[in-house]
Amino acid sequence: MTRHFLRDDDLTAAEQREVLELALAFRKDRHLQQPFAGPRAVAVLFDKPSTRTRVSFSAGVAELGGYPLVLDAGSSQMGRGESVSDTAKVLGRQVSAIVWRTFGQERVEEMAEHAGVPVVNALTDSFHPCQILADLAAIADARGGVDALKGLTLTYVGDGANNMAHSYLLGCALAGMHVRIGAPADYMPDERIVLDAKKIAAEQGGSISVTTDHDDAVRGADVIATDTWVSMGDEEQSSERAGQFDRYQVNAHSLELAAEGAQVLHCLPAYRGKEITADVIDGPQSIVWLEAEYRLHAQKALLTWLVSR
Repeated sequence: MTRHFLRDDDLTAAEQREVLELALAFRKDRHLQQPFAGPRAVAVLFDKPSTRTRVSFSAGVAELGGYPLVLDAGSSQMGRGESVSDTAKVLGRQVSAIVWRTFGQERVEEMAEHAGVPVVNALTDSFHPCQILADLAAIADARGGVDALKGLTLTYVGDGANNMAHSYLLGCALAGMHVRIGAPADYMPDERIVLDAKKIAAEQGGSISVTTDHDDAVRGADVIATDTWVSMGDEEQSSERAGQFDRYQVNAHSLELAAEGAQVLHCLPAYRGKEITADVIDGPQSIVWLEAEYRLHAQKALLTWLVSR
């Protein structure tokens, strides 16, 4: 059966661990495995702007021995109205895997239904699962291995209704972590995803909590994560969001409340002085650049794992 990675819990806890261990191994040896040697092509599709995703998947597929076939929506027939299912049937006959950064989650689900090859969610409005694999791998690397993840407390503060919050809930619960979301009342995560995460956390020895209080969210946290307050596609909401997120900024006060030596994550791009202060993102407790690097290693590990199945 073809395996896909459309949301974080498409992997079991054991499978997530396999991918993370392989990601750490790829950082030590970037040419450890080359499942696309030939080269075989991997379609990398973009309906949204990208820097890290475009670079990491393009470089990663090449390092895996393959050819990254990068297509923007405007330069493909999908941009002129061709259906997702028709596109999937064409691509699936010519490429070894499909990576797609798009809008609605239903789009990657439809692609997976018809492609016949592994489909990877490179970001949708609902989830950003490749980023969470990179985040977990970076934390594991900084703390001595994947075993260190279990039992850690990770706090995400900011827009709790966005794709990063949803993926932190699911992905970190799978890793056996205690996940806290701190967000304004009008920007809470989807309750269905919270319930899914609570079920996973109960099975893996972690926990889930959601609060509107920044201080309660970050107090004693081992890792603090944040994201831009205005996600792609939400730019028209900038004015109405103004002021609602100020008290969720990650700053020196946040680190004072967190556990000693707490690490800081940001999936980037970052807006210093808004969701995070310059002294924090550029400071000694930030592992943001390691996190960004791990987009490459984690995605190579994921693709290798998927095609091996």
